[in-house]
Amino acid sequence: MARKLPPLNALRAFEAAARHLSFTRAADELYVTQAAVSHQVKALEEHLGIQLFKRLNRILMLTEEGQRYYPEVRDAFDQLANATQSLHVSDTSGVLTVSVMPSFASLWLVPRLHTFSDAHPDIDIRISADDKVVDFNHDDVDCSIRYGLGKWEGVYKERFLEEDIFPVCSPHYLKKHPSISKPEGLKGHILLHDYAVFSDAERHLSWEYWLKEAGITGIDHTRGPKFSHTHMVIQSCLSGEGIALGRSALIQDELDAGRLVRLFDFSFKADVAFYFVCPPAAIERYKIKTFRDWLLSESEKN
Repeated sequence: MARKLPPLNALRAFEAAARHLSFTRAADELYVTQAAVSHQVKALEEHLGIQLFKRLNRILMLTEEGQRYYPEVRDAFDQLANATQSLHVSDTSGVLTVSVMPSFASLWLVPRLHTFSDAHPDIDIRISADDKVVDFNHDDVDCSIRYGLGKWEGVYKERFLEEDIFPVCSPHYLKKHPSISKPEGLKGHILLHDYAVFSDAERHLSWEYWLKEAGITGIDHTRGPKFSHTHMVIQSCLSGEGIALGRSALIQDELDAGRLVRLFDFSFKADVAFYFVCPPAAIERYKIKTFRDWLLSESEKN
């Protein structure tokens, strides 16, 4: 059953006038004219069929009915104010749930996450690692990081991290095979594969695509261990088990630390990239905007 409520603006005018016992001071508080407050109060009295104020010469007093009504209206506005304040506090602290692909979480996000937590200790990050594209209408997720061309409808999206693709191996593997100086030298070596089902825009993550772009023939691109996620490929590569296709955004830390070595100068830039994504209206929420700003700041260091 629908609530039968008086007009909200009329209630606000009554509450302020009753608290100050002055239409003029109520008008100053509400940033309207004294006449507007008087009009709103009169409209409320007509709506209720009850006189709420005694208008004496330069004196404003509550009637007996007004005295009974005022505390209830005041408390209702206090509850609304407290509920709004509580909502604001909850949006500047507490849990922020981020959906992200497992490999990106493992290789890029998690190693940097401490800087976000140090800067924003009141926000508790909850990482939901999953390959599926999140549905903001049904999933309990605040924002996500997606990989692709950015052609997603009905969301706010912002490209923040691009990739170059090139072969890498561990120093240990290179020491055992010092003859790998040109792409043609890949023949006979163990190639490590990411066998996830990629979209057409993501085919560049395959050895077949890279060898074709490099103009290399005579190498069986199907041979070698295959893994369901990029971070597993990189872990195998770090262990010296073969040569992997390095994705610059995800392996820069390993290159900088010398745990991986880039083999050749040839590389190509991927068409796809990493995007920050959230519901359109959510980008103005404090926790989400704060995480987005941090994400872009960290990506600029890459």
